[in-house]
Amino acid sequence: MDIIELERVAREIRLRDLQAVFEAGAGHIGGEMSVIDILTALYFRVLNVWPDQAKHPDRDRFVLSKGHTACALYVTLAKRGFIPEEEISTFLQPHSRLNGHPNCNKVPGVETNTGPLGHGLPVAVGMAKAAKLSGAKYQTYVITGDGEMQEGSNWEALMAAAQFGLDNLTLIVDHNRFQQGASLADTNNVAPLRPKLEAFGWDVTEINGNSMDEIVPALEYRGSRPHGIVAHTNKGHGISFMQDRVDWHHKVPSKEQYDIAVAELSEAL
Repeated sequence: MDIIELERVAREIRLRDLQAVFEAGAGHIGGEMSVIDILTALYFRVLNVWPDQAKHPDRDRFVLSKGHTACALYVTLAKRGFIPEEEISTFLQPHSRLNGHPNCNKVPGVETNTGPLGHGLPVAVGMAKAAKLSGAKYQTYVITGDGEMQEGSNWEALMAAAQFGLDNLTLIVDHNRFQQGASLADTNNVAPLRPKLEAFGWDVTEINGNSMDEIVPALEYRGSRPHGIVAHTNKGHGISFMQDRVDWHHKVPSKEQYDIAVAELSEAL
């Protein structure tokens, strides 16, 4: 897809994600809105994946380490053809396989269970190292939250990736500046991230993570070292009253707020 098509798909995913969270009465809509542009670029432009062969050995691997934004991943997977689009209406319902965190044993296209923060990047390092050991050509991508980068396990994984020369690994940090309950700056401020990642031996690109013009070339970059993307995003992106508001980490819109959000997102289509 070209940039314009990707932007259209991202807006459609935002609308469906909003509807799913509203109908379920739960979710993590702020962080979902911040990461949807990146998910769209991955699944509709960058990743070599085959929805009818979800476990194809040559597929690229993607890990959503910030697993609490699972709904955005489910909507993206459905739109890409991994699961039926109508199944999104079962999000968080009894006996649904679309749980609050992704489950690789239930949902095609999910590579590993995530939710406990600080685990996704170490798993992705293992996937990338496995490719090196076996001679496989797949690429591995992982998205973490910026608050999640406070976990020490991530920094051990960063060191290991550089040590192993994992030029087949891309980390995207969804740097929306907020985590559950507070801003990053008021909790344990790991920013600025770029010099820290560089100090750990990574190539680093810093982008506007809500701009397809910047997302696509960053994701398609190939160098000789592991690649880190610091994606500056907005929590609640695309919805005026949610944007950059910490309470929308897992708040659910009222009917009035839902209607306003639908109108704002629909206007952009």
